[in-house]
Amino acid sequence: MFRTTVIFIALILFGVGSISALPRFAVKLKDRCIDCHYNPSGGIIRNKDGWNWGKNTLSMISTPDKDFIMSPRISENISIGIDYRTQYLYSQEKKRTDFQNMSGSIYTNFELSKVINVIAKYDFVNRIWEGYGIAHILPNKSYIKAGAFVPNFGVRIDDHTAYTRGGDFGLLFSQGVYRGLIYNPFYTESGIELGIFADKFLYASASVGANNISPSRPLSKDPTFTSRIELTPKIGSFGLIFGGSFASAKAPDKVNMYGAFTGFGYDEFSFLAEFDIAENLPGADVKTSVVMIEASYGILTGLDAIIRYDRINPNTDTDKDEVSRLVFGFEFQPYSFVEIRPQYRIQIENPSVDNDSFILQFHFWY
Repeated sequence: MFRTTVIFIALILFGVGSISALPRFAVKLKDRCIDCHYNPSGGIIRNKDGWNWGKNTLSMISTPDKDFIMSPRISENISIGIDYRTQYLYSQEKKRTDFQNMSGSIYTNFELSKVINVIAKYDFVNRIWEGYGIAHILPNKSYIKAGAFVPNFGVRIDDHTAYTRGGDFGLLFSQGVYRGLIYNPFYTESGIELGIFADKFLYASASVGANNISPSRPLSKDPTFTSRIELTPKIGSFGLIFGGSFASAKAPDKVNMYGAFTGFGYDEFSFLAEFDIAENLPGADVKTSVVMIEASYGILTGLDAIIRYDRINPNTDTDKDEVSRLVFGFEFQPYSFVEIRPQYRIQIENPSVDNDSFILQFHFWY
């Protein structure tokens, strides 16, 4: 009864959501990922506009660098960046606390010309890497990408524990049901991606490649396909986003995934939602559905209130096997390049289990 009351009150206070992920910035600011990142699908190293916004606008206390004395550029055509994340964990199920070294990455961008960039990332904590070239040689900044990268599927929030990404990985919970789609922190593909920007509100991408986790296979015999379409119209003060994704991957057996997403941003409020169906996820020869709903509200500069609802139905043909989670928290950015994320996570399943958790994340970037 107490848990039900808490959930009901939270949904009223936060309007059924609160967004804790980087894509919310694009919705709130009515921008696209390419406006702040060298990678058109978002993530990794920020371009000049994205870095300046994060340095001078995002934090609560830091004084804006009006003269732009600091810069990620180490030469006219080379930029560097870092990203380090660690967290404190408490698991009610495991009845213990611990610290985790989540990730630590260094990344670079080499501008070979005005239209060609080479991006590289190495995570020295998990020993994984990405590296690819992007050629904006097509109209409207449309591009061709080649190398090792994360395919463009769904809403790529930066919390891999969401069921629309990789799930919990058994870190906080014992049961394997808490895993999500195949896009865990170690998943990349080697291949080619084509991205098309039509006007300012339509972005479509399609890629073909090979999963770098499974053993290498001849591309002609065993390709992985991913496609995604995104529309971002603006209506007055509202920034909208909606679209869909499809993927056919080997992980290591064939997995088909279909999904749709939507969201909007208005003033300091943003909302995102994603629904996906997956066939034959690893270890489960069944159809699985996953849901993610997030919303956020900017209380002050550098302080956002967060709530997220995650749900996974491991087998859509079986009743009462669903697992849901409510994530409550804040994103606090007191100084430039420093972020603190306290979160309390309520797990909901049938029969009920005492397995809530608390997480305190620290994020440092440049």
